[in-house]
Amino acid sequence: MYWPLQTSALFNDLLLTPYREVKFEPHTGPFPFEFQRHGMSAEEFCSRLDTFFAQLPTNFRYAVEIRNAGLLDSDYRKVLETHGVAHVYNHWSSMPSLRDQHQRMEERFTAPFTVVRLLTPLKMSYEAAKTRAEPYNKIVQELPDMRQDTVELVKKAVKEKRTAYVLVNNRSEGNAPLTVQALRNALRAAET
Repeated sequence: MYWPLQTSALFNDLLLTPYREVKFEPHTGPFPFEFQRHGMSAEEFCSRLDTFFAQLPTNFRYAVEIRNAGLLDSDYRKVLETHGVAHVYNHWSSMPSLRDQHQRMEERFTAPFTVVRLLTPLKMSYEAAKTRAEPYNKIVQELPDMRQDTVELVKKAVKEKRTAYVLVNNRSEGNAPLTVQALRNALRAAET
């Protein structure tokens, strides 16, 4: 199979090499790897993931976003932890809540940073979320659990002196800048 051995070489040659040359690192976060649903067992996926990250340079930050809740277990967490790779806590159609993902990760972050990605409401397809949110000019529906879970993850990361990256998509609540503002306000309120 093509992945992971040849993929790690391609990633290094086609992305990391030019990235190093332009010295763009101070302006970016971790490199995210997104894995959709697939037919592999959790054991095979974790084995391939371990091989893949073992082949990459260790002086970059990486994160893994999975779209298969069945992979959220201690083996997956251990592979990420071994390589200092972050799990991407994703608020997406068929994934469990952010809080539940953290519980399945044994309430442990796996890298010196964490990534939260707010994509769509839970149990809502991409197309339905897109239709609901267009034209992306206002909050169409607040997602209080998503917001609270995000704030809690960020607070835990900061308490542990980890960097937290929060990426917000318009399809989550309808307007990403307004969601970001609401999260910022909630984090400020939590500080007092």
